[in-house]
Amino acid sequence: MVSTNKSPIDPKDADVLVVEDNVANFVLVARLLAYAGVKNCEWKTTGWGVVDFAKTMPKVDLILMDLRLPHEDGYEALRQLRADPRLQETTVVAVTAQANPTEMKKAQEAGFDGFIAKPIDADYFPQQVLQILSGEKIWDLGR
Repeated sequence: MVSTNKSPIDPKDADVLVVEDNVANFVLVARLLAYAGVKNCEWKTTGWGVVDFAKTMPKVDLILMDLRLPHEDGYEALRQLRADPRLQETTVVAVTAQANPTEMKKAQEAGFDGFIAKPIDADYFPQQVLQILSGEKIWDLGR
């Protein structure tokens, strides 16, 4: 499902926070973000303290959030982000191996702005990021 959301952001000007506890997954995401033209990418390994961490960044245009994280999962981290006035409108996309219709519906109901299945499709992910930055919502259970 794709629908128009917010105003477009040029990838080279985008600040992206990746919340992912698996190093290999983060490295893949960071490389694919760079391929898509994103120059500013930060990494957090847990949902715990994500609001405080995000506030250390000059701005946050997009958060790519794993759902299964140590300490506080992606749902709890999203709840905290949505409760913060500075971050409540930030685009937050679930990126998860829990890619099934039930989990996607749960993510929609929780207030995520999109859903991308793992394993990430390296051929398709950069385009998905560009679509998200252009204001579209991506709800993708994978190929």
